[in-house]
Amino acid sequence: MATQTTQPSAAADVGTVIDRIRVSVPERGLRHDLRAVIIVWRRELIRFRTDRVRAVTSLVQPFLFLFILGTGLGTLAGGSLPHSANFDFKTFIYPGVLAMSVLFTAMFSAASIVWDREFGFLREILVAPVSRGAIVVGKCLGGATIATFQGLIFLCLAWFAHVPYDPLLILGLIGMLLLLSFTVTAFGVMMAARIRQFQAFMAVTQMLVMPLFFLSGALYPLNGLPAWLTVLTRIDPLTYVVGPMRHLVFSHLSVPPYVMTVINSRLAPNITWGGWVVPVWFSLLIVALMGLAMMAVAIAEFSKTE
Repeated sequence: MATQTTQPSAAADVGTVIDRIRVSVPERGLRHDLRAVIIVWRRELIRFRTDRVRAVTSLVQPFLFLFILGTGLGTLAGGSLPHSANFDFKTFIYPGVLAMSVLFTAMFSAASIVWDREFGFLREILVAPVSRGAIVVGKCLGGATIATFQGLIFLCLAWFAHVPYDPLLILGLIGMLLLLSFTVTAFGVMMAARIRQFQAFMAVTQMLVMPLFFLSGALYPLNGLPAWLTVLTRIDPLTYVVGPMRHLVFSHLSVPPYVMTVINSRLAPNITWGGWVVPVWFSLLIVALMGLAMMAVAIAEFSKTE
């Protein structure tokens, strides 16, 4: 009889423990998702702060492009540039190299997803009681913040390219860098959602990043190009950031009006679609929509069961 009375009591205790375990699991909600976004964002910043080698090496290539390539190409293109003491070829390529300084950093920030997948840390994040969309948003915001910070460091070198430290110019460039960083990070996260090996991700990145950079017009004007190359430049999202950045920089140069007219016609032509001039605000809107679309694709990929 004692055994019969003990068994129901033990079963009741087990049921109580199970109920307590179920109650202890937090429900998914907007507040938990926002907290997850902040945690993932902070984790990206902490990883970048502790990786000083990455912070330094990511600035080496933009330095080389600006001071070495800019000087070398300036001697070749000197005949086509306006004769002005306040303008040289480094001023022309500075917006493109500035975009380059955030391009590689934003792309490599997304590589941490593949790294976390190989070591099993990503699986622990995905089983957390938060939406996977919050994890993707946190990754995109973290990569955008890191890449924009790298761009701020390179902005300090504007004087060496004869670019003035005008507050409105600096604020405009920071805003465009933040938009570009977000879009590139979203593109990298979208690729990282499908690629399983870190080596494969780096290979794909190297295959895509350099063409995106060269097709954006960062190192040469986008006029007088063959038709097939013009089409490729128009489908490159970096084109719609480098162009407005260059126009913004040129509009703050202290040069005579007639020299500025020559500069804009030869070196900074407007982006056109079949003769229609694409406004600056529409160019930036295209980049923003592309970033949101790629982030949505990344969320859909992460929402699939692994």
